[in-house]
Amino acid sequence: MKKMKKSIIAVASLLVVGVLFLAGCQSKDDSEASSQNVLRVGTEGTYSPFSYRDDNDKLTGYDVDVAKAVAKKIDYKVKFVEAPWDSMLAAFDAKKTDVVFNQVAITPERKEKYVFSTPYSVSHPALIVNKDNNEIKDFADLKGKTSAQSLTSNYAQMAEELGAEISSVDGFSKAVELVVDNRADATLNDDVTYYDYLNQKPDAPIKIVKTSDEATEVAAMFHKGDEKLAEKVDKAIKELEADGTLTKLSEKYFKKDISK
Repeated sequence: MKKMKKSIIAVASLLVVGVLFLAGCQSKDDSEASSQNVLRVGTEGTYSPFSYRDDNDKLTGYDVDVAKAVAKKIDYKVKFVEAPWDSMLAAFDAKKTDVVFNQVAITPERKEKYVFSTPYSVSHPALIVNKDNNEIKDFADLKGKTSAQSLTSNYAQMAEELGAEISSVDGFSKAVELVVDNRADATLNDDVTYYDYLNQKPDAPIKIVKTSDEATEVAAMFHKGDEKLAEKVDKAIKELEADGTLTKLSEKYFKKDISK
């Protein structure tokens, strides 16, 4: 009798374990199915005009629109995960996101750690002066002049190397103020920042007199090991470039094609 009871208990235990195992497998399968074809995109959401919230609190921007267009091309749903720059990268490293669309420049250091797509925006160092300034025409003309720069920017170092005296400012808008008021002779920044500023203030009395051939390329950033996903996105970006979508999105935000 005791042996029979033990046998019944043993069989019952096996059945329970089996049911739990199957339930666990089903739960796992359901979870994987629900996560299929969802592209988790890391972005800041506070970086206008690339990734920001509009007056209706809707996430928008050039990078956001490119990510949406890419997701549509590869038949994925897109889920944006917003966070400040450092937290965004930390979340990406922790694999809480699959890709970053947030004006991440391709650098040799980053290429050692991550995988990048084809670039979807390109910027160049630009020399910006007052529209009435006809004296400064090239980077070499900055020698002995005053350049308004943020001290933490790479452009401050570039201006110093060109022989300019640095007038410290907090951001591009402040630099433009000094140039417009003739309190600084020029400012260095990337041409994309300039086009964005003019898009917001088309009557600003400034102009680009020289652009460097040296380019900064921005691309979607992936984890190493996610080459298959990177290849899908890369193909989509090339198609968006070929069909004119990237140009259209560029002109929407900058009135200029920054995609190449």
